[in-house]
Amino acid sequence: MTATPDFWLLPDAIFDGTRLRPGAALGIATGGSLALIDTPPPGAPIRRVTGTLAPGFLDLQVNGGGDALLNNDQSPQALHRMAAAHRRFGTVGILPTVITDAPEVLARAVDATLAAFAEPQPDRSLLGLHIEGPHLSIPRRGTHAAEYIRPFDTTTLGHVQRLRAAGIFVKITLAPESATPQDVARLAGLGAVVSIGHSDATADEARTLLDAGATCFTHLFNAMSPMLSRAPGVTGACINSTAYAGIICDGIHVADEMVGLAIRARPVPGRMFLVSDAMCTVGGSDHLRLYGKDIWLKDGRLVNAEGSLAGAHVTMAEGLRRLITLVGTSPETALDMATAAPARLLNRPDLATPEHRDAADLLLLDADWRVIATVAEILAQPG
Repeated sequence: MTATPDFWLLPDAIFDGTRLRPGAALGIATGGSLALIDTPPPGAPIRRVTGTLAPGFLDLQVNGGGDALLNNDQSPQALHRMAAAHRRFGTVGILPTVITDAPEVLARAVDATLAAFAEPQPDRSLLGLHIEGPHLSIPRRGTHAAEYIRPFDTTTLGHVQRLRAAGIFVKITLAPESATPQDVARLAGLGAVVSIGHSDATADEARTLLDAGATCFTHLFNAMSPMLSRAPGVTGACINSTAYAGIICDGIHVADEMVGLAIRARPVPGRMFLVSDAMCTVGGSDHLRLYGKDIWLKDGRLVNAEGSLAGAHVTMAEGLRRLITLVGTSPETALDMATAAPARLLNRPDLATPEHRDAADLLLLDADWRVIATVAEILAQPG
């Protein structure tokens, strides 16, 4: 039996996971959403709100938040703090990311993820685990510590096996320099998403991993061999592929013109997704320590002692708005990049739609594409 809405919420438009639908209405009952329809039934109770309604953002690359950094604190409590910090800015699901570090750090991050998912009421904001390194290229390591970079090994394979056996989503970033096609095939066979990144490889070497089962690229343009006229590099291999690709849109990691160019150049739509690559300064203080060294937030940039960018200080909400207002991306494409595209990579179609969702997981955006509030907050207001 289909539930009857208490009333129909009628914003200016609703992003349904595919397109914007002006005039559409969303059924609301007991603090959650029901079906989406084009026009409310005659005489049905209606509540009008100004703005665009959309599913909450999904961020598949989050190093930290709220002063909790996974590489510094591998505990379920740190994961919950990270998720709560990003939820304040409209990101309702995160993929916590552990970067290159000592073997025991990765092991504890896996243990913490398993423990968090085994809790009596698991945090729905936690989507799995992203293992970024340590099997990368030293020349393209970025802020990753060179002393911990190493070839792919059975230890990492075992970690992925444990997570996948528990039904936990895993994304693992590898470089062709540190992993073989056979390694990629084993990981893909476990159901892990293998992402190519932090690599100085040639386009052909990157395509070899795609052929072996890699289906994604990590933060396009950053920490990868560039696209040149006679050497496409990892960047060119990514743009020309049908694989998924994450991209940071903060005006710092990638020029706005290059973000727009990449989106337009992809041969298959819907394969670009927005990531923050956020560090623990989002929702936290302006300073952190990584590998025992200081990183400071200066003029919107997180910079380590070597002068390298050390992650990002940006939210998905800021990235979405920049995509639309500065890059010139259509609102439908930008919303897809922040919600539906990551949901497709996660194989979680339930997270791509505003239907049958908790009201706290739905957002209202203003005419300038800023997050106004969650639908739960709107419903708590009188009237």
